[in-house]
Amino acid sequence: MKRTLLTFALLCCVFLSAHSQRVLSLDSCRALALAGNKTLAVSQARSDKALYDHKAARTNYLPSVAVMAGYMRTGDQISLLSDEQKQSLSTLGTQLGAGLNQAAGAILQQFPDLAPLVGAIGSQLPAGLDAVGKRIVDAFDTDTRNMGGAAIVLTQPLYMGGKIKAYDRITKYAGQIAGEQLRADRQNVILETDRAYWQVVSLVNKKKLAENYLDMLRHLQGDVEKMMAEGLATRANQLAVSVKVNEAEMTLTKVNDGLTLSRMLLCQVCGLPLDTDIQTVDERLQELAADTTAAVPDATQAFAMRPELAQLQTAVDIYEQKVKVERAARLPQLALTGGYLLTTPSVFNGFENKLRGTWNVGVTLSLPVWHWGEARYKMNAARAEATVARLQMEDAREKIELQVHQSAFNVNEADKKLQLSQKHMEQAEENLRTATIGFKEGVISTSDVLAAQTAWLQAHSNKIDAQIDAKITRSILQKSLGTLDAGSR
Repeated sequence: MKRTLLTFALLCCVFLSAHSQRVLSLDSCRALALAGNKTLAVSQARSDKALYDHKAARTNYLPSVAVMAGYMRTGDQISLLSDEQKQSLSTLGTQLGAGLNQAAGAILQQFPDLAPLVGAIGSQLPAGLDAVGKRIVDAFDTDTRNMGGAAIVLTQPLYMGGKIKAYDRITKYAGQIAGEQLRADRQNVILETDRAYWQVVSLVNKKKLAENYLDMLRHLQGDVEKMMAEGLATRANQLAVSVKVNEAEMTLTKVNDGLTLSRMLLCQVCGLPLDTDIQTVDERLQELAADTTAAVPDATQAFAMRPELAQLQTAVDIYEQKVKVERAARLPQLALTGGYLLTTPSVFNGFENKLRGTWNVGVTLSLPVWHWGEARYKMNAARAEATVARLQMEDAREKIELQVHQSAFNVNEADKKLQLSQKHMEQAEENLRTATIGFKEGVISTSDVLAAQTAWLQAHSNKIDAQIDAKITRSILQKSLGTLDAGSR
């Protein structure tokens, strides 16, 4: 019963360990890397920013509405009349009364019968006029120590010299550049993932090779020890084999350490915890499938697909639009305005300490006259920037064309190396088989067998390198053609 329970527990442990390991294909590694890469997240955020900048630029075509308000408290009020004028108006009746008395005396000398009338006027007129003057002074009392105002202003651009349209296109092109940069970063991430993935596959195969080589040496070591016991081998033969065994063990240790670090690197690229137990699909294969199709350097395809060239071409378009922006600074600008103005004190119905308003409609025209050639200099500078961008694009086209030819050459060279390594491996295996048979027959020395085993190890290692190199060079060729992530375009 205890043995049954122990067996069941062991089986559960094996089952859980097997299912806790993640088996990843190249496509799944690419998907994980694209989903969790921080550089791509930054590029995506920049692309989103460019999109919002473009939307913001398009709002310049539409009318804008602004609301403004203000309040000011002053220590003294505005006076429309001076102190002397106020005094004169307040004593207006008294001043006129003195003049009327002189005129009344002359009138009464001629017309004595008018004395009652003139007396009534003389007694009432000065007081009445003084009161009128006082009311006039009070009417001109502004009391402007508390002043406020508010306005709603609507502005509709009519003609801005082409500046609004140019900004619209600039932000649109900036969004295209951000999108192409995102695509370029995606390709870089995919290539980095491919390198990490195939490095793991390479080291796994080299680990298997190192283990087979070590088993082979240990088997040879056992044979040599038996031959020494029978007097058919020397101590030197035994030491030579032991040295090779020690070297093979050290090599296997280095391969194991490198494989551990490579798996951690692949985890980091894929955005997984570094201690995640992962296994690649291709490391399980006995033989990696090889694509023997000859690579053709298609520079035309690269010119159409490379994100770097698309960015440079768009940069040229942006600088050409900047020329138009600087040219717009030399042209008249016309806008329609309208709004509603509120003020206190109000002067729309005399001078009142009330909040009153009125609507307004108008047209504004701005025409630059003289700025010492600043606009012309800026326009020439923008033209120079456009020329620089065009030259950079032409230089990039030449370099990309050379890169495409080099990448295609490397692919074809890697395919040839793979074919040669296959032949060398077959020869090394035949050489090892012959040496092993000869050693058992006693006609081949230990050093010859060790040399054959070393050649066998080198041939297999070269084949693994050639297989991995063929895979990576094709990824590099796709990147140079701009098709490594063509689906995202």
